[in-house]
Amino acid sequence: MDNILYFDCISGISGDMTIGALLDLGIDKDYLIKELSKLNIDGYKLKVEKNKKNGITGTDFKVILEHKYTHDEHNHSEEHNHNHGHSHESEKNHDNKHSNNHSHNHDHHNDHEHRNLNDITNLIKSSTLNKNVKNLSLKMFQYVAEAEAKVHDTDISEIHFHEVGALDSIIDIVGTAILIDKLNPDKIYFSQLHVGTGFVECAHGTIPVPAPATVEILKGIPVYSSGIRSELVTPTGAAIAKTLADDFISLPQMEIDEIGYGIAKKDLEITNVLRVIKGKKKHKNLIMLETNIDDMNPEIYSYLYDKLFEAGALDVYLTNIMMKKNRPAVKINVLTTSNKIEDIEDILYEETTTLGIRKYNIERTTLKREIKKIDTEYGKIKIKIAYRDGKILKYAPEYEDCKRIAENEGVPIKEVYDIVREISPRF
Repeated sequence: MDNILYFDCISGISGDMTIGALLDLGIDKDYLIKELSKLNIDGYKLKVEKNKKNGITGTDFKVILEHKYTHDEHNHSEEHNHNHGHSHESEKNHDNKHSNNHSHNHDHHNDHEHRNLNDITNLIKSSTLNKNVKNLSLKMFQYVAEAEAKVHDTDISEIHFHEVGALDSIIDIVGTAILIDKLNPDKIYFSQLHVGTGFVECAHGTIPVPAPATVEILKGIPVYSSGIRSELVTPTGAAIAKTLADDFISLPQMEIDEIGYGIAKKDLEITNVLRVIKGKKKHKNLIMLETNIDDMNPEIYSYLYDKLFEAGALDVYLTNIMMKKNRPAVKINVLTTSNKIEDIEDILYEETTTLGIRKYNIERTTLKREIKKIDTEYGKIKIKIAYRDGKILKYAPEYEDCKRIAENEGVPIKEVYDIVREISPRF
């Protein structure tokens, strides 16, 4: 069975809501506090308490800053002209822009420590947090920093802004990584993200909701708005979703074990909570079908491959064998799911000379896979990367990309592969 986490983003997602929902699944808050102490930072305290939203009980998570001023993260939603559905302070400082409506709370902000991406990278890497927590945290920060750099049209190394550097953003992102590592799910799925709409007044003028940095992070992610005039997805929330999600889908088939609710402060026309569902998903019943053939035109096999994959085969392969009377033959193996057996059998009986098919149940495990593009002197090349427990085990360049470059540039394909091998360790 796979252990599944499903993030039901019915009213969007923010960092504090994420931690609230994950804690609400039953993780002891003292575990989070202990792990966060491995970061060499202070000047804050955490407040975790049960609260209700529209009659639903969940966990309300707050970061209370102690450096020169104390700030309840959820007050910000009332200070941005009532546009924000979520209200984490660092997530409301979009692109280091502050509204005049709350300048009285931030007279000391100029004295508060600002950290850029390099500062945070060093902070996390020098901590005693485990490798998986470090990697998840750094990936989230990277998404936020890249978005801010794009919005401001500047180099990522030159950005100093609250969104990455604020203490409560650090707690939210690293805290999320700590709790995900603790839960250790096999798969993490998200619903489509409900983003809200409207505008917010900031130091540089009126900006739309979702904020520019949020929209940058959300590229490639399915989103929608129901017209609620409030910020529902924050930059940190978007980075969390982009980092953790194996896919963005409707509630998958699963056996539900626990349900956690992360409570936001602002009252909306919908229930302003993040729901995280923890459960188990049974592996699909995989079936192997096989048959031996010694009297068929070999040209048909190529045609057969395409037909079988179109019908739902997960894998098809041929093996040279010897049959009775020492006849050379071919064994056809087709791996598929139980609901596709009849379709596969129809093709094998109709398109081949076989008179019978063997079939048996089979189990398999798979590595988590991801496609990335890397820059080479010949252009971008896709890399297939395989993970286990967050660790990269293997990678390989996409053959079609290497073939295209070899043909276009007139170089041996082996040279293209060698270039990828030199660059890949740095991705």
